[in-house]
Amino acid sequence: MHFGPHLLLAALEGLVTSAVLALTALGLSLVFGVMRVVNVAHGEFFMLGAVLAWAISTAISGHPAVGFLAALVLAPLIVGAIALVAERLVLRRLHYNPEATIVATIGMLYIIQQLALTFYGPEARPVEPPFTYRILLPWFGYSGYKLSVIAASALLLVATWLVLTRTKIGLVMRATQYDSETAQAFGIPVDRVYAGVFALGAMLAAIAAVLIVPISQAHYLMGQDPLLLSFIVVIIGGLGSLRGTVVAAVLIGLSDGIISVFFSPTLAKIIATFLVAMVLVFRPHGLFGTASR
Repeated sequence: MHFGPHLLLAALEGLVTSAVLALTALGLSLVFGVMRVVNVAHGEFFMLGAVLAWAISTAISGHPAVGFLAALVLAPLIVGAIALVAERLVLRRLHYNPEATIVATIGMLYIIQQLALTFYGPEARPVEPPFTYRILLPWFGYSGYKLSVIAASALLLVATWLVLTRTKIGLVMRATQYDSETAQAFGIPVDRVYAGVFALGAMLAAIAAVLIVPISQAHYLMGQDPLLLSFIVVIIGGLGSLRGTVVAAVLIGLSDGIISVFFSPTLAKIIATFLVAMVLVFRPHGLFGTASR
């Protein structure tokens, strides 16, 4: 294969990574932006989404698309419910103290991980994609499902943007983000907003996992890389910035895909870490974040 088609293939693979990473990082960014909570267990909600997708899709017989669609609906709802319970039982009792919640979410990480190991097992298990159609390009054939992942992620990102900027729910979330005490004084139920945002962040991670698991496999340790890359994206893009999250995810995903193909995955991770260091030095609030007053 010549350089041009090879580059196109690497870019397409990078866009798939970017699409999944944008959804995962957006959930992490929303939680920190609104609640000021660093959710170290975010990757485990991603993993739970993948594991539940496998369980649901294998439990439903018939065409793979039926099981996949059921998983796409049910897995994020279940993960969101688990996150809601965790927020009520753990984070709320700690009054969202930044240091205490970091320790608490680390504990949640290990609890969820060990429960998955106990009930799911250590095996990596595949999920059959809903369709296997390949799009024939002049140089090679490419998975239609991977392109659908990019499209689905773009639609979800646009839907999230519309909710945040065009609805009363988004207005309440932004008001709570800017000044939670003033928002509460005006009658906004801040505790309910926090619970909803924490559940929404987990659900976005679960949706990303359901979308990617037919390409990869469900495994109880698969939440580590998405968590690390999500932190990188959030730091580069700016906490709480949807635009920054998308731009940083595309940047990291494309560079990871292209550099991994032409050089090595290790070099891609080194460059991503270098970018984080440069952003922290020259723009501590991120490319699109707002500097704290």
